[in-house]
Amino acid sequence: METKQFKAESKRLLDMMINSIYTHKEIFLRELLSNASDAIDKIYYRALTDDALTFDKDGYYIKVTADKENRILKISDTGIGMTKEELETNLGTIAKSGSLAFKKENELKDGYDIIGQFGVGFYSAFMVADEVTVISKALGSEEAYRWESKGADGYTITPCQKDSIGTEITLKIKENTEDENYDEYLEEYRLKSIIKKYSDFIRYPIKMDVSERKLKEGSENEYEDVVEEQTINSMVPIWRKNKKDLTTEDYENFYSEKRYGFDKPLKHIHISVDGAVRYNAILYIPEKIPFDYYTQEYEKGLELYSNGVLIMNKSADLLPDYFSFVKGMVDSEDLSLNISRELLQHDRQLKLIAKNINKKIKSELLAILKNEREKYEEFFKSFGRQLKFGVYSDYGTHKDELQDLLMFYSSKEKKLVTLDEYVSRMPEDQKYIYYATGESNERIDKLPQTELVADKGYEILYFTDEIDEFAIRMLMSYKEKEFKSVSSGDLGFTVDEDQDTDEEEKENKELFNFMKNVLNDKVKDVKVSKRLKTHPVCLSTDGAVSIEMEKILNAMPNSQNVKADKILEINIHHEVYASLKDAFVKDQEKLALYTNLLYNQALLIEGLPIEDPVEFTNSICKVMV
Repeated sequence: METKQFKAESKRLLDMMINSIYTHKEIFLRELLSNASDAIDKIYYRALTDDALTFDKDGYYIKVTADKENRILKISDTGIGMTKEELETNLGTIAKSGSLAFKKENELKDGYDIIGQFGVGFYSAFMVADEVTVISKALGSEEAYRWESKGADGYTITPCQKDSIGTEITLKIKENTEDENYDEYLEEYRLKSIIKKYSDFIRYPIKMDVSERKLKEGSENEYEDVVEEQTINSMVPIWRKNKKDLTTEDYENFYSEKRYGFDKPLKHIHISVDGAVRYNAILYIPEKIPFDYYTQEYEKGLELYSNGVLIMNKSADLLPDYFSFVKGMVDSEDLSLNISRELLQHDRQLKLIAKNINKKIKSELLAILKNEREKYEEFFKSFGRQLKFGVYSDYGTHKDELQDLLMFYSSKEKKLVTLDEYVSRMPEDQKYIYYATGESNERIDKLPQTELVADKGYEILYFTDEIDEFAIRMLMSYKEKEFKSVSSGDLGFTVDEDQDTDEEEKENKELFNFMKNVLNDKVKDVKVSKRLKTHPVCLSTDGAVSIEMEKILNAMPNSQNVKADKILEINIHHEVYASLKDAFVKDQEKLALYTNLLYNQALLIEGLPIEDPVEFTNSICKVMV
């Protein structure tokens, strides 16, 4: 019998399971029960579109059986089962898509649940078991197969006998150690408590043979131990329970049981509506961003039920893209059980539900922002970028809806602030909301272009996400205050030196024309700067495309070599200006050298590449000798 090897990344993850980085090993049972529930759901779901298949809910259940003497724990289900190929695919490769994306630094973080993150719940069994055996017979198949593994060394798949459709998982529980008591996973009371804790809301019966001490029939004082099969979970969906009867832990357990995320949810929203449209919903705002959130593999949407029956695993129509991070489910009595995906897109009831959900999510986020500021900032660091995309997308259709949820780093507050907070403390003479763009807050702090705006006492918002400036250009203004880049040609205010600056520019027009000709088409113009205080040079822009936009657009595939209209600004109060004037009169070859050096210096400040680094270094050497 051939032993097959796990793929390299699967073996690595399995090693982590076997050597268990988790303090709460009990979650293995949650994962296996959720898998069993999913397997029954698949039959349920297939029956909706397959007329030849009927679904009698009473015939579907999950059974947990413990054999203390032989240290065996079994979890069996009457679900859809797996073929030989599915056993190979599902159990031979852990986390088929994206498994290499997990970061090494996250492997040992407290509470960082790689199980939930990568959908590798089955392998959590190796945290408590030396050996795992899976016997499965797939729906529509005459054959059954046995999958066996003792861990990272590999697995075998062999034909076997099984009378009924479904899957049976057998765990050989580990022996106790000094640090771990594995006996607890064979104890009836402990298994019952784990099931109630994590899987009480699973929609199918989770059965166990439970022993109870009962009065012997026909006797008044003689007792006996009686073993009876009992259903351990309530099976009442959490969304149909009274909110008053539910705890935060109940909502968190449901989040884990449904595997909506690897973290604890930042916030839950429990909605019960009984009006023009009737529905219940439980929505979650995650704490951490999923590892695949900005990949093509990520699929947004909420689970959609009709009167407790799953219609669709991911109903994308219930969430706008800018709230695609929201997880959860919706159950409506008004939706047809046999409704198709195409009909759903045009269903009036669904659109009303989606509209209501959208309002609820926004309302909850605003409440967190107002009442739990730290929690909102934590959320925004994870998902703020998505809100900004929402402002920019669809030609700004949703900008009014999202603008109050945005935050940016403030030059004055040294923390994230809202647009409302910025505007509320603007001086009376300030006309614009000023912003600066760059790769990081630290880089923006050092930008020469911020000097004059900061000197006026005006607050500056720092844009470090590539979407920021595009979103703000779409937003255009907030509370009648337009946005203005500190690199804009016109800052919207005058300073005392402006007249002197204009005079100096007129007197030295030939100097600046010479410098412009040296740089050829690299700049649109060379001017005296009205914004620089201590720095000798900077770049500003004239037109719709900023320097930051140029960088972003040209980094995209199939870029069209977009160019911002750059203006080289010279600080006439800096010592370098005197050198330029002197060189113009005495040595124009040296002036050309200075001009190129200043231009390249300005490029470096902006984080733009220098066209010819060798020439640049040679020019520096010429100045030094």
